[in-house]
Amino acid sequence: MSDNLLEKLDCVVVGAGVIGIAIARALAQAGREVVVLDAAEGIGTGTSSRNSEVIHAGIYYPHGSLMARLCVDGRRQLYAYCQERGVPYNNCGKLIVATTEEEASRLDAIRLRAQANGVEGMRMMSAAEARELEPNLLCTAALFSETTGILDSHAFMLALQGDAEAAGAAFVFNSPVKCGQTVQGGVQIEVGGTDPMRLECRLLINSAGLQAPQLAGAIRGLPKAFVPQAHYAKGNYFTLEGRSPFSRLIYPVPVAGGLGVHLTIDLGGQARFGPDVEWIDEIDYSVDLRRADSFYAAVRRYWPGLKDKALSPGYAGIRPKLTPHGAPASDFLIQGPEAHGVPGLINLFGIESPGLTSSLAVANLVKSLALASL
Repeated sequence: MSDNLLEKLDCVVVGAGVIGIAIARALAQAGREVVVLDAAEGIGTGTSSRNSEVIHAGIYYPHGSLMARLCVDGRRQLYAYCQERGVPYNNCGKLIVATTEEEASRLDAIRLRAQANGVEGMRMMSAAEARELEPNLLCTAALFSETTGILDSHAFMLALQGDAEAAGAAFVFNSPVKCGQTVQGGVQIEVGGTDPMRLECRLLINSAGLQAPQLAGAIRGLPKAFVPQAHYAKGNYFTLEGRSPFSRLIYPVPVAGGLGVHLTIDLGGQARFGPDVEWIDEIDYSVDLRRADSFYAAVRRYWPGLKDKALSPGYAGIRPKLTPHGAPASDFLIQGPEAHGVPGLINLFGIESPGLTSSLAVANLVKSLALASL
């Protein structure tokens, strides 16, 4: 590492996605000096802005997992925060729809898992009851989640950033963190960009999303056994021309690797379908037009009224997976010094969906780990 050490800082958060911003806010409001570094030109340019913008209820995740606990807690905090801070949202609800008897037989297990996770407002529905809510829907049975919703994710991130800055946090963009090493009393890092520098901090929080394993692997002093391999599951979205035929979110019964090609609506009433699951080796946000055929087939199972040529390529996001294609899904992985033995370092890995919903709860957990280590 070079010798251009400029200053020693208290807390450095790497990554200005929704998780990093929420962590910066929590630490700054707890009285810590916080600097957020991001390689991009602004907040939330990666996974945080390439998702369904859904406020998840906490239905599907294994009981006792971090995903389950932080999603339910985070969702309750998120609705309250949006209400308090004027962040646009819509508690529209969601229907999980079965289109075969076999799928219908799996709905009660989903309901029981949700109940075990503390999810409120889950209700089984017959096909007729579901069609009373959504006349364009085709299903054999459905499970209704009244606490699912949508929000303006960028407005949410801006509000969090405003809170963090009001509490003294500073955001520095176009500043990629290249590598680091553990030292007595903290971590030293090399920051690239137009104004390269070397910083030392008492606490480094690696919230770099898709790049979090790469960054952890570039920190000398962190045992390699605690650096997971990154796996990328791309999710493509297609948008529907015109207004949505549904006023609630429509999800099929989940499939391996994801929640299936579902229909979500934005706050303007436009429908989008996705994400599918496409395992990739490199980060690539392009949407392959040829994938539209599988979208039409998947969507027409629950909405046969979808017309030919009604879908247009939308956007793509990438899930930061910790297990490869075909392996059981992994939980969030949040490592503090008590896990890896390195003082002054907290790593966040595999923060995929429901990361947006869980962000405030994740931030509180990281704050607790941070304050215990400082």
